[in-house]
Amino acid sequence: MALNKDNAGAAPQLDVPAYWVQAKAELMKRDRIMNKLIPQFGDMYLRGQPDPFTTLARSVVGQQVTTKAADAAWTKLQATCPKFTPAQVIKLGAVQIAGCGLSKRKTEYILDLADSFKAKRVHSDLWSEMDDEAVIAELVQIRGITRWTAEMFLIFNLLRPNVLPLDDPGLIQGISQNYFSGEPVSRSDAREVSANWEPWRTVATWYLWRSLDPVPVE
Repeated sequence: MALNKDNAGAAPQLDVPAYWVQAKAELMKRDRIMNKLIPQFGDMYLRGQPDPFTTLARSVVGQQVTTKAADAAWTKLQATCPKFTPAQVIKLGAVQIAGCGLSKRKTEYILDLADSFKAKRVHSDLWSEMDDEAVIAELVQIRGITRWTAEMFLIFNLLRPNVLPLDDPGLIQGISQNYFSGEPVSRSDAREVSANWEPWRTVATWYLWRSLDPVPVE
């Protein structure tokens, strides 16, 4: 799975998350690894994607491929469909979407996602008021949306502060390198380490991503 872990698309970015400064201070105070890691990235912060459809489409493109491959396909898809709305994506059609470097299955997922938004089978206007698990439960009903995709949405669109995406290889690799000297890390190991980050697990995860990819591709 791959996603540009700094920005989920090319639309205007959101402001610094309201909790970011407080989260940094608390993580640095209680976690010695975060105390060393966070200052390395100065004023950098999570930059979200304000459009729900674009965020989810970008995450689908990033599933189970390298970051380089995902970025290339996403760039081509946006160039092919500059006005990236559900209606325009449906109008684009399967042949042109696949021509951007997407598999047949991912092409179907993107079209199903667009149709779900266009037909209003999802309630994107309510997601900001729903708790994390409720949003995930609705999102995974869409074909091709995994729990990982839904968690990326919580992080990059809703800017939720306490998401721990255990299916994300970057998070597991970051914990391995920073906390276990590169040794293999289990999900239970990751949960144990992350207990010290609550309620700011999103922020800690973002800094672990940065430790692997200090200068993300915009």
